[in-house]
Amino acid sequence: MQEWIIAMLVVSILLMLRDMAKTVFSGRTQEKEELIPPGESHPQKEKVERYAESFRKLADTFYGMPYRKEFLSSGQLNRIVSDTSSAVCSRCYQREICWGERAGETLRLSENMIRTMEEGDEEAVRQVRSEWMGACGRSAQYFQVLGEEFREERQNLVWDNRMIENRLAVAQQLTEISRIMDHMAEELYDIMPADPRFREDLRKAFRKKHIVIKHVWVMDRIEGRRQVFLNLRARSGQCVSMVEISQILSRICGCHMTPEQGSRSTVNGDFHTVHFVEDVSYQMLYGVARLTREQEKVSGDNYICRQEEDGRFFLCLSDGMGSGMEAFKESEIVVELLEQFMESGLSQETAARMVNSALILKGREGIFSTVDICAVDLYTGICNFLKAGASATFIKRDHWVESIASESLAAGLVQQLDFDTASRKLYHGDYLIMMTDGVLDALPAEREEETMKEIIMDIREKEPKEIGRGILERVLGYSDYRARDDMTVVVAGLWKK
Repeated sequence: MQEWIIAMLVVSILLMLRDMAKTVFSGRTQEKEELIPPGESHPQKEKVERYAESFRKLADTFYGMPYRKEFLSSGQLNRIVSDTSSAVCSRCYQREICWGERAGETLRLSENMIRTMEEGDEEAVRQVRSEWMGACGRSAQYFQVLGEEFREERQNLVWDNRMIENRLAVAQQLTEISRIMDHMAEELYDIMPADPRFREDLRKAFRKKHIVIKHVWVMDRIEGRRQVFLNLRARSGQCVSMVEISQILSRICGCHMTPEQGSRSTVNGDFHTVHFVEDVSYQMLYGVARLTREQEKVSGDNYICRQEEDGRFFLCLSDGMGSGMEAFKESEIVVELLEQFMESGLSQETAARMVNSALILKGREGIFSTVDICAVDLYTGICNFLKAGASATFIKRDHWVESIASESLAAGLVQQLDFDTASRKLYHGDYLIMMTDGVLDALPAEREEETMKEIIMDIREKEPKEIGRGILERVLGYSDYRARDDMTVVVAGLWKK
């Protein structure tokens, strides 16, 4: 429970980082333009870096703690033997013999019996027990007490390992926080005043539209994509639309610039700072088709589809174990955490690892969910796939279909989870088709993917939602029109803007 609380605090900190960055920048833009001399570090940047170092040291403390143990230690073996002999041998008339002149042999046989029980081979346990019967007059009682002590120590080992796994999960999250804060410190103070010539060109162009520009900042970060911050107002009581301002800025920049999501729609007589970013080259439209398992009211599948401010479009699909409300709750936790982590700017792999550690910390045995992520860069069309226990994803292009398969485990099963990852370049008119295993499992065994490719090629619809419906209709034909598991198909199409 303590580790779960820590994990939730970690999540909260992650979600606060972006807002903190915006708040700091907002405070800077409302002040007079003050430049830090070249070569000197910004004091706030150093402060954030110190916070990051603190989180990193705390993570190292967790990493430095004992690691998982598969077998009982020699100290635990000695404790089992000591407690058993105290309970059974203290009143035995042969005690002086067994634990006197034959003490070494008795200890060896006892430890051998414990190690054999650890291996779990019943036949070997019976053989060791028969050997013990010839050497001990109270073998039945001794073996019973030894077994009870062994099971108690073994349970302690399980709990210790669980605590170790929880500590490692927290350490991973602390490491990610440290990395994000370092990244934020670099980005937050990379904003620089614009070149004087560029600033003058803007002032001349906007003056014709009765717009006054007070300050101009620029920031070129990811792959050279331009970002411009304009502190501006309209003159003579006018009100100018942000669309018109974007058109002027785009002409001067030589690329299509657009206000950041959530920006104001107009500029009035008060000075305001507006963040403009280079517009994406592609757009995605998606649709979802779903069926719930027979005799169930709630689907155990959950999904999210959303575009982030950095120009990435995420499609996330999760299939909870089983079906019904319990499966729904588990997959809901996965997609909600993924959404929150990726909203904070994490990569899909980092977000998935954080979700996995959160599920481990939750501490419910036998509960897991698949993780299936497609992250499309709307500037380049590059799609990154990440899968953990998920079904194949399909790419449809004209008269050609490709599948992206996975063989990894679902999230929440093991601490160090390995994901299956891949990257593909998408082009105008391509479709991404994601689905849960209930869809593929309804198809002929050992030919699921090939049959699905044939189904996709046979679809003539163009709208993403209609494509999903068409797939489900054809899949049901292979299962006597009965949904034996939850079925979800998410289809997204990519188009040039």
